[in-house]
Amino acid sequence: MNEPSTLHKMGPITLAPSVLPRHALTYLYAAFFSIGLVTFVSIGQAYILNEHLKIPTSQQGTISGNLVFWTEVVTLLFFVPAGVLMDRIGRKPVYSAGFFLLAVAYALYPLSRSVFDLTLYRMIYALGIVAVTGALSTVMIDYPAERSRGKLIAITGFLNGLGIVVLNSFFGGLPMQLVAKGFSGSDAGLYTHLAIAGVALVSAVVVAFGLKGGTEVSKKDRPALRSLVTSGIRCAKNPRILLSYAAAFVARGDQSIIGTFLPLWGTTAGIAMGMAPAEAVKKGMMIFIISQAAALLWAPVIGPLIDRWNRVTALTICMGLASIGYLSLGLISNPHEPASIVNFVLLGIGQISAFLGSQSLIGQEAPKAERGSVIGMFNISGAVGILIITTLGGRLFDSMSPKAPFIVVGAINSLVMVAGIYVRIKFPGTVHLNEQH
Repeated sequence: MNEPSTLHKMGPITLAPSVLPRHALTYLYAAFFSIGLVTFVSIGQAYILNEHLKIPTSQQGTISGNLVFWTEVVTLLFFVPAGVLMDRIGRKPVYSAGFFLLAVAYALYPLSRSVFDLTLYRMIYALGIVAVTGALSTVMIDYPAERSRGKLIAITGFLNGLGIVVLNSFFGGLPMQLVAKGFSGSDAGLYTHLAIAGVALVSAVVVAFGLKGGTEVSKKDRPALRSLVTSGIRCAKNPRILLSYAAAFVARGDQSIIGTFLPLWGTTAGIAMGMAPAEAVKKGMMIFIISQAAALLWAPVIGPLIDRWNRVTALTICMGLASIGYLSLGLISNPHEPASIVNFVLLGIGQISAFLGSQSLIGQEAPKAERGSVIGMFNISGAVGILIITTLGGRLFDSMSPKAPFIVVGAINSLVMVAGIYVRIKFPGTVHLNEQH
């Protein structure tokens, strides 16, 4: 692929035409805050279920799974419209609106007086997820030149992980600090959620001013609305896009399972050991942070390799790593034992590998004029995966074992790996000049 010599650069990243370094820097800011803000809901929710609503721990797996179920119902309904909207009016207003919706949801969350209230506020949060994660995925594909795609995706993964670690470490430990200063448990939860809502609001403003405006194609080249709506399905005739949809099914399910059930496992195990809710939430947060720190350190390792490999090869290897990480959790008896750290490190490596591998393949294959819509279908596949895996996982968590959801995800990762081997043999796709395998 020949790319113009006048393209701008930002460090080692060559940017796509018309993308300036300031646009890319704003995107990197957004990448840091996007997934950190999205994932905090699980840590905050574990606190609210225990401290605000006093829900018995024996019911929390099912309730958490149900909350994720309704979140994904909303995302299923809105991912395609959001993708079409991004192709029509641009990425910037959708991304900014997503951060604003997250701010509203977090401000309302600690005001819940019942699980029904929590569900309503979770739906507002779900609309924020649709906009933020859809725009993140789309801009990540828009901004790099093809030869730098793997590098930018790896940097994005690193910043996603760093944001998760920093935001969840700080805000996850904030209730315990506030309680130690004399605040009541419920007030500590309220002020923590208001603080993170403020971060989301600031991010909405930064994105609104800093990202590139407009759409990625000129009006005359823009597909008709009907074509945009159906393009995600039509493009699945490409076996590599279909494989990326399958990878999204489990890769986004991966992230949701970790975000939902890892802190919950740590929290419920801590309470069973006699810890107070604030302390148990902090302990649960720490095993989550360990997995995300491992993902953070692994992203710069796997990213350059993805650039060098055929993207289907890369996805297949990434799914294999994810399978190992998830299945290894079956060996853990107590998540707070020091020896369990190795398993959580493998989990984080597997999770980020699945994310980066799937994003790289869809980024290579999605047609530019229909990119928002194809990414919308990619995200819908992920939403279906989350819906099925977390609903099933919540029930298995309560009825069988906290390890059960992770074992289910590990098995599905293995199936996608096998599908990747088949596609690599039959439909390998193009090999770029910088690929060596």
